Amino acid sequence: MYEVELPVAVFEAGRHVLPEPERKQTVVTAVGIHDQHAPFEAIGPTTPPPAAPNVVIVVLDDLGFGSSSAFGGPCHMPTAERLATQGLRYNRFHVNALCSPTRQSLMTGRNCHSVGMGGTTEMATAAPGYSGFRPASAATLAQILHGNGYSTAAFGKWHQTPPREISPVGPFDRWPTGEGFDSFYGFMGAEMNHWYPQLYRGTTPFEPARRPEDGYHLSEDLVDQSIDWIRTQRSLTPGRPFFTYLAMGASHAPLHVAPQWREKYAGRFDAGWDVAREEILARQKELGVIPEDAELAPWADGLPHWDELSDNQKQISARFMETFAGFTEHCDTQVGRLVDALEGLGELDNTIFVYLLGDNGASGEGGVDGTLNEHRLGHGIADDPDVMINEIDLLGTPDSYAIGPAGWAVALNTPYQWTKQVASHFGGTRDGLVIHWPEGIEGPGIRPQFHHVIDVLPTILDCVGVPAPVSVNGVQQQPIEGTSMRYTFDDPQAADRRTTQYFEMCGNRGIYHEGWMAVTRHGIPWQMIPDPDRRFENDVWELYDLTTDWTQSSDLAAAQPGRLRQLQDLFLVEAAKHQVFPLDDRVTERENPTLAGRIDLLGERRSITYHGGMRRLTEETTPNVKNRSHSITADIEVAEGADGVVIAQGGAFGGWSLYLVDGYPTYHYNYFALQRFTIRTQSPLPTGRHQVRAEFTYDGEGAGLGGSVDIYVNDVCDGKGRVGATIPYYFSFDETLNIGVDLGTPVSTEYPRLDNALTGLVHEVRIDLGEDQSGHSGNDGGKYARVMGAQ
Repeated sequence: MYEVELPVAVFEAGRHVLPEPERKQTVVTAVGIHDQHAPFEAIGPTTPPPAAPNVVIVVLDDLGFGSSSAFGGPCHMPTAERLATQGLRYNRFHVNALCSPTRQSLMTGRNCHSVGMGGTTEMATAAPGYSGFRPASAATLAQILHGNGYSTAAFGKWHQTPPREISPVGPFDRWPTGEGFDSFYGFMGAEMNHWYPQLYRGTTPFEPARRPEDGYHLSEDLVDQSIDWIRTQRSLTPGRPFFTYLAMGASHAPLHVAPQWREKYAGRFDAGWDVAREEILARQKELGVIPEDAELAPWADGLPHWDELSDNQKQISARFMETFAGFTEHCDTQVGRLVDALEGLGELDNTIFVYLLGDNGASGEGGVDGTLNEHRLGHGIADDPDVMINEIDLLGTPDSYAIGPAGWAVALNTPYQWTKQVASHFGGTRDGLVIHWPEGIEGPGIRPQFHHVIDVLPTILDCVGVPAPVSVNGVQQQPIEGTSMRYTFDDPQAADRRTTQYFEMCGNRGIYHEGWMAVTRHGIPWQMIPDPDRRFENDVWELYDLTTDWTQSSDLAAAQPGRLRQLQDLFLVEAAKHQVFPLDDRVTERENPTLAGRIDLLGERRSITYHGGMRRLTEETTPNVKNRSHSITADIEVAEGADGVVIAQGGAFGGWSLYLVDGYPTYHYNYFALQRFTIRTQSPLPTGRHQVRAEFTYDGEGAGLGGSVDIYVNDVCDGKGRVGATIPYYFSFDETLNIGVDLGTPVSTEYPRLDNALTGLVHEVRIDLGEDQSGHSGNDGGKYARVMGAQ
């Protein structure tokens, strides 16, 4: 018998190569086990570092620096206050000015353009900094921790997968379970209906069995799922630490919350947003999250002050804010249940709990007056307050899809200027951050160091005790651009280690360097049709000395042109380094793949056939029927008097549907729930198999025009009608296309929200497309009138 020693070179990479290279076992030296004297080593999964802490990251959406009571805001957030009182509050922490870019930076430790996410996933183009595709050279935090022995799970909003890959056939490598998470439960896009969500468990579509009338709410569901997963993980693998990522849908539109939460704030905002800003400013100074001498930043030009509003505008605006505050408090209260569960398991003290109170500033995309249907504003249609006042009690309910007025967004970003999308000013980029870790932080306090969301990943790795990998899945890694914040944990006066940071979103841009900041605002989020000919080179730059001017209130550009020029040049250097160019100020156009110039899943195909039972097809994985003639041909088998949906796209707030009512084939077009057009055949279908075809003939060149509809039964025209206007850019961010049923909310009020499946058999449905008649080209640089609707 003899022993064979293995070479040890395979172990030399350590944790710098992930996953850990496979180890070879001792060579077999005998035919029978009784003669094998050299022992075999049991090979298990990669072990985490000794005493490695758990990691929990919770992200709230569209919150703004001045929203949370933990940072002086009007929204009572007991959990944020609890964690902040026992942990650290960062009052100069920055994010990107839109959702997807912040999340991609959070997960990769790189600037958003460096990893292809210069806009939301729905706004992707073919440009490198805006492709929407995370490169394999930028491994996620989940991949790194998983490779170091962690259990990992993600819950809630993802919004980092290219929309054309959100389909039953994937590919799934850019879904959460392909980016390092063992488990996922949540939604993939920008937003979700909190009453009737369309979710995924892993990569499988999932609809909760409970409904609002049963007490269902998405925020509660996400936390329930998170707690269940953590408890299971601690029961089965208590020796492995866990990483839980919980990205709540709140407080992003739609504002959905039960009336008792809104009613807690009844009358609290009747004095308006100007008074609210002063009150928030005073509380922030009292808490110490801003200096005593900080000035309230200037009000946004063109946005009305409270005393300029009519009585109806004031009443409806106050109700919007009550709903937002109730929505936010309800969400934070659910996060509190997660904290309680961690404490009950004895895990809270050794858990790094990162609570990010906003992925960008509060949203001004609701326009001057807000809206009961967010998608209207995304297409430039403003709701009339004198009409909305009659529907005020719908706010927060399943019958609304609301977003609030821009004035409240500015107030919720107190003490700073502007809002979400505006990367130049802190109203769009500065959010409250709380870090709680009793075993790793000596005492609570405020940390004033300048930091950015790219710094979270290196901070976690520093605390866990693992290096940034040089290779993941065989791919050499690009440098991590973030800086660990751990140096601030025990030294509140430590000098900043992040001294330079660029910002850009939708053409709005800025550069921070050693206490100074130069910025230029290019667009206005609530201006529905901005000047299409505005050139980047004509934008006006501002200059701020942040060592004396906390809120960017005193513009020194005229006084110090030399310093401004230096910072402008530095922006060019940083922007070129991180793939920011070419600047792209288009928003809603980019949400249409043809106009964006990105790869269309369907390519040049003009026809696609669906089979019965196909469901949950997102807008970018289906034929684009907007702004063109098209036909829908269904092969169905029914009994006399059949009811139900044959095919539907969109939902109660915009979309179209082909269905049967008492056997009558019916086509319905829902124009933002403002106008509804119904075309029905003259005769019902008899028992048997039939071909039903709806021919939509578009009116001509231009976007959002109407058209005529002819319904054929077995090639005989039996119904005619008109659709007066159509939706030009997108139907919905949360609803889908379904065959044989209308999931989520119903396109038509003629059939029920639930149980609307066809009482028959759908063999197949074919959609055939004509030429795109929008009159827009995908590469025109946005030279036609555009509308704002980013998520």
